Amino acid sequence: MTLYDKLIEEKDDEYKKFQARLVPDIPPETIVGVRTPQMRRIAKEVFESEYRDEFLSDLPHKYYEENLIHFFVVALIKDFDDCVNAVEAFLPYIDCWPVSDQASPKSFKKNHQKLLPYIKKWISSQHIYTARFGIRMLMNEYLGEDFKEEYLELVACKKGEEYYLKMMIAWFFATALAKRYNESVQYIENRRLDEWVHKKAIQKAVESYRVTDEHKEYLKSLR
Repeated sequence: MTLYDKLIEEKDDEYKKFQARLVPDIPPETIVGVRTPQMRRIAKEVFESEYRDEFLSDLPHKYYEENLIHFFVVALIKDFDDCVNAVEAFLPYIDCWPVSDQASPKSFKKNHQKLLPYIKKWISSQHIYTARFGIRMLMNEYLGEDFKEEYLELVACKKGEEYYLKMMIAWFFATALAKRYNESVQYIENRRLDEWVHKKAIQKAVESYRVTDEHKEYLKSLR
């Protein structure tokens, strides 16, 4: 049974319609309509199979779900160097935000020092979804114990008019306002972000349960 056959077995036509509305920037005929739990199960099967390497090297894929499964498989690779090389090989083929946003490689968490140069390179990329992935990894991995104020500047300096890039920058700063308020609020006070991103970051921070009511009221005054 091929991977496509497995996807067809799990397809849900109503879910396909939902996904087509959610991801309007890819052709609807490339969406099979498979839910995430089923794709993760299939990804685990692929990861443990003898054809894993063949699948990972067979790029570009035809279907949206194949791309998602590809990143799920890559995220399971335990060796950091193997994982990051597989990520780098795949990033240029990402063509929509869900594929960029779904996978979080486990090997990244214990290799922050080695990962950071890659993140900086990804954020500087002109490919929207490579940059988006880089910002998301910085948000996920470096707003905790390994935080440095320079990371805020790295994202604030990223410019572009693409909606999905601007939304990721806003999401990053909303998360920073929840985790690193004192450092990140200065970017809002000084209006360092593009106007749209500035307002969206405030909106998302105000909607977050992780931001205090006091901080939310102050942020509202900075709109």
